[in-house]
Order: sequence, then C-alpha cells, then structure tokens
Amino acid sequence: MDTSQIGTQDVAAAAKRRWRRHSPEFKARVIELARQPGASVAAVALANGLNANMLRRWVHEAAAGGGASKVAAAGVAPALAGFVQLPMREPEHHAVLDAHPAPPAVPRPSDITVEIHRGGTTVNARLPMDERSAAWLREVLG
Repeated sequence: MDTSQIGTQDVAAAAKRRWRRHSPEFKARVIELARQPGASVAAVALANGLNANMLRRWVHEAAAGGGASKVAAAGVAPALAGFVQLPMREPEHHAVLDAHPAPPAVPRPSDITVEIHRGGTTVNARLPMDERSAAWLREVLG
C-alpha cells in the first residue's frame, strides 16, 4: 500500500480513540472484589471485561485515597460486604504437582507445556491455551 495516497482525514479518523468510561459505582465494586482475601486481581478483571493492569492501578489509587475510594466511602462498598460469587467455567484439567511426576504425555495441539525453574525446584505443567491459563502464567511469572 502506498502511504502517500492516505489523506489527512483518514489519519485523523484512525487516530481518534474511544475510551470506555466506567461509573464510580462499577469501579468501587470491582475494587472491593479484587480486595477480597484470596481474590485474584487478574481473575476479577477478566470476569468484568477489564485489563488486569488497569484494575491493579484502580486498587492502588483507591488505597492511596484516589477517586474510587471516595465512592466506597460514600456507601457503595458496604452493600458489597457479603460473598459475591464470580462466574467461573469448569476447568478442563489442572496441572498437578507431584514429587515423582509421570512421563509427560504428548500434548494436544491446543495445549502448552511449561517448565518453570525457581532455585532448585522445577515445575512442569501442561495447560490448555485459554484465558485462565494465560492469567495463571502472568501471576506465576509476574
């Protein structure tokens, strides 16, 4: 494609971004979900259609007294004090850690095999190529 043929209107149209705007109530709700004991920020973000890094930033800003904590202080968070169940798909299979692992099976084309070395420990895992596995890898390797 010859880029000299592109008009200025085409460039201006391509440069415009539409940012999603989230209500303060929504931000307060997902921040509180991410702050729950044992909650994974990545899982909460994925379940709510958010980028995990953006949710982490919101949580840090709220902890520092930023914008979303004002909504929580205004009374939105107390309504969320109970248990909130997030929709989860049933896992196809889990990586099992064993002191004497069996020889690795031949992975299916939709699986990935991961070998992680930390200190003197090696962990082998066969995971499906999906969002949950990607989120797990980001948390483990993060």
